Amino acid sequence: MAVKLKLTRLGSKKRPFYRVVAATDETRRDGRPLEFLGYYNPMTDPADVRLDADKIREWLNRGAEPTETVRALLKKHMA
Repeated sequence: MAVKLKLTRLGSKKRPFYRVVAATDETRRDGRPLEFLGYYNPMTDPADVRLDADKIREWLNRGAEPTETVRALLKKHMA
């Protein structure tokens, strides 16, 4: 059971809003996550990103693997 850091989609039609979550690789996109780690709102200018750096580092140290999109968010918004 591998853990991934990925995005779950919220919001309404044509107004997406995403949560960054830790979930097993078998979990569906909007399935129940293990933990919420932050959110990403691409509709604002500039995009609103809030990440809990301590929780994310903890999951990465445990071996969680971020998806490509989450990896790009982490690279851009975490020092």
